Amino acid sequence: MTARPDRTARTRVPIHRELADRWSPRAFDADATVSAVEVTALLEAARWSATWGQRQPVRFVVGLRGDATFGALAVTLKRGNSYAHAAGLLILVCADEGDDEKTALYAAVDAGAAIANLTVEAVSRGLVAHPMAGFDGDAAREAFAVPAGVRPVAIVAVGLLGDYATAEPKVVERDSQPRERLPLEQIAFAGTWGSPIVL
Repeated sequence: MTARPDRTARTRVPIHRELADRWSPRAFDADATVSAVEVTALLEAARWSATWGQRQPVRFVVGLRGDATFGALAVTLKRGNSYAHAAGLLILVCADEGDDEKTALYAAVDAGAAIANLTVEAVSRGLVAHPMAGFDGDAAREAFAVPAGVRPVAIVAVGLLGDYATAEPKVVERDSQPRERLPLEQIAFAGTWGSPIVL
């Protein structure tokens, strides 16, 4: 594989390697597979994420490249996410929203926590993962008979990193952009909103 740009997060103090190395590539190795052990580990990491009030509202629909579930998930992806057809694994993440607005809000929080755990576990195993909101939720609901009250939240593509020498130019361009986040002074406050915390 050709060298890719360094995607390690630049932090003021060291953080766990898997967190710093986590990013969302668009180039997947279309020949690589994700093993049953790896799939199980990803789902276990997601299952053991934080959950509000022990509700555990997050559910998964899992497709391995080549099976019918993967194909049905792939056709729900928006055109801009077609790169994910080369992933070894697609996981639809859903959240049971419950009976009221507060429960729905925290179900979404739980779904985000599950996705975060899943992606970090993927990195720890030498895989890459790319969560995507660009899919047709109604089509996914219909394809998998997702019950009323359960919202399809995201699809996560997982696999091995592909070769940027053969990737589409748009993918190479997007994945070569610098990784950036707002500085801590703009997101972490103390005393009053907008007053940066002093560390």
